[in-house]
Amino acid sequence: MMERIMHPTPEEHQPNGEPEHQSKSAINGSIARQATIDAFKKLNPVNMVKQPIMFVVWIGCLLAIGYTIFIDEMRGFNLTVSIILFLTVLFANFAESIAEGRGKAQADSLKASKADVMARKRVGQLIQSVSSATLRKGDIVFVRAGEYVPGDGEIIKGLASIDESAITGESAPVIKEAGGDFSSVIGGTLVVSDEIEVRITSNPGESFLDQMIALVEGASRQKTPNELALSTLLTSLTLIFLLVVMTLPVFTNYLGFDLSGPILIALLVCLIPTTIGGLLSAIGIAGMDRVTRFNVIAMSGKAVEAAGDIQTIILDKTGTITFGNRMASEITPVGGRTAEQAFEGAILASLADETPEGRSVLELAELRAMPVEQHWLDGAEIVPFRAETRMSGLNLRDGRRVRKGAGQAIQEWVKEQGGTIPNDLQEKVDAVSRLGGTPLVVAIDATILGVIYLKDTVKPGMRERFDRLREMGIKTVMCTGDNPLTAATIAREAGVDDFVAECKPEDKIRVIQQEQAAGHLVAMTGDGTNDAPALAQADVGLAMNSGTQAAKEAANMIDLDSNPTKIIEVVEIGKQLLMTRGALTTFSIANDVAKYFAIIPAMFMVAIPQMEVLNIMRLDSPTSAILSALIFNAIIIPMLIPLAMRGVTYKPMTADQLLGRNLLIYGLGGVVVPFIGIKIIDVLLASIL
Repeated sequence: MMERIMHPTPEEHQPNGEPEHQSKSAINGSIARQATIDAFKKLNPVNMVKQPIMFVVWIGCLLAIGYTIFIDEMRGFNLTVSIILFLTVLFANFAESIAEGRGKAQADSLKASKADVMARKRVGQLIQSVSSATLRKGDIVFVRAGEYVPGDGEIIKGLASIDESAITGESAPVIKEAGGDFSSVIGGTLVVSDEIEVRITSNPGESFLDQMIALVEGASRQKTPNELALSTLLTSLTLIFLLVVMTLPVFTNYLGFDLSGPILIALLVCLIPTTIGGLLSAIGIAGMDRVTRFNVIAMSGKAVEAAGDIQTIILDKTGTITFGNRMASEITPVGGRTAEQAFEGAILASLADETPEGRSVLELAELRAMPVEQHWLDGAEIVPFRAETRMSGLNLRDGRRVRKGAGQAIQEWVKEQGGTIPNDLQEKVDAVSRLGGTPLVVAIDATILGVIYLKDTVKPGMRERFDRLREMGIKTVMCTGDNPLTAATIAREAGVDDFVAECKPEDKIRVIQQEQAAGHLVAMTGDGTNDAPALAQADVGLAMNSGTQAAKEAANMIDLDSNPTKIIEVVEIGKQLLMTRGALTTFSIANDVAKYFAIIPAMFMVAIPQMEVLNIMRLDSPTSAILSALIFNAIIIPMLIPLAMRGVTYKPMTADQLLGRNLLIYGLGGVVVPFIGIKIIDVLLASIL
């Protein structure tokens, strides 16, 4: 299936991780109308039993309706209680439906944009035209310029420019080629140039975008461990208060007065944590939705929550902390050689080097008016760069051999030719490293000529971002293949807490395991097949959409924008989810405390006059006190829906500061707001009744 979807570009993202245009229309009219319908559908007992707290309220509502129908005494009061409890349940269902509605609206747009396309499939030695819906894992297809990739796959032959704007929102096409870390393609993307041969890596219904649709519409959402733990706590509190209310008639009979069934039901609803019970599911769904709207696909809610608890982030240097485009900045002669000789060696060694670094050497030479002649390549043997030798160059027609590469590798090669190492070489290499650059040494035969200074620039604002992480209590570790001097300079300039120099793939796993052994949750980013083991080992692995299939399968999050630094924002979104749940739980419990002062003294002060001292709210009557508390209990849920959807604003600070801030705003606020709200409702009821 061909799938086209539109996502916000990175420029549209707000600091809290939500696209601006979507944030403003988070609850639009169509979503609200559908949520209202769904709220009634969710009254089905099969659905209600999944939310124990609201299920208790729903049962209480049905009992109150029964009292209203079959018992003449206090029929008006009983009917009022029934209506308020019904609205309480309905508002809770509405909150969950609103959260689901945003995901469903996005999923519907994805489904509506699906279209079947024809694919050119290889069958033996023939090319057969088939529907993309019939393709299976392992099939080989050919895609030319102007055609859509018919399914998720890996390029096994060719190179092409591919337009992924339908997925990422990024207008610039990306280059994908066989054999590299940028070989995976997604169904529905458009090939702009050339032709590629693709091996399909998913069956129908199992593609990356099929998974995305299921995730955004919440079809595969499971409760997270934190959510389950909180649900268990709230359910336990509900059972405790249920037992208290069930035994209360024995106590009141002893005091000489009876409490009717609806009054006991109203008391129970005011005692149990209905506010957070009604919003808990919505908070979790909205948290997943915020990550999706940030162009990150989280494979589970557990991954989002884990991001909020991250204590260590492993970051690659190149492309993440630095721009990664190392360019020749200077060529310094050594051993008494002239600048012209050093440039000559660097030019010859770079003529056949098609990398950005190699081209930058030639550009620097032309800038310095040094001769660059392509015919020097005539008859020369090209020596490509290899990881084993850590050097590249030419074997010229006249017998000379030119090499450039890592300092240690070139020194060993020169010694093998019987040459000597210039006394000032190490000094020049160390000078480049101290500046944060990468030194490449140039030699012809047994003579070392000079040092190329490759400069890699730290991205603007990285130090401030790492300072922000440090304020959150998060440690940052930079991994790089550079030598220790270069790594230390870049680490110091960027402001990371630690670094691993000359890092190999197994070193990343070792660092992650060491941090995890110390009890820390670890996050990392990656895009290559060699990153897959570390991505799988990390608690939060963020793979780049432009990366290999192996990396994406190993990670538990995929960034559609392929921006390695986005892990920082993902952590903030995870923290925002945890903060929102904690803040509203604090507010709910504080609400309950305020309701105790409203309803309990009013109920008992007739039989126990001494309880008048606890009636600090001076409510009009026991009846108005009960109804006021119930009404406030019902209307506070829809009032908090926008906060549950948007999330509590996160500001970097320590855990102690966060706790103090939450207790002040949502703890104290959770006590003060009900006092004011219940009193206002009581005054209005007193004027009506």
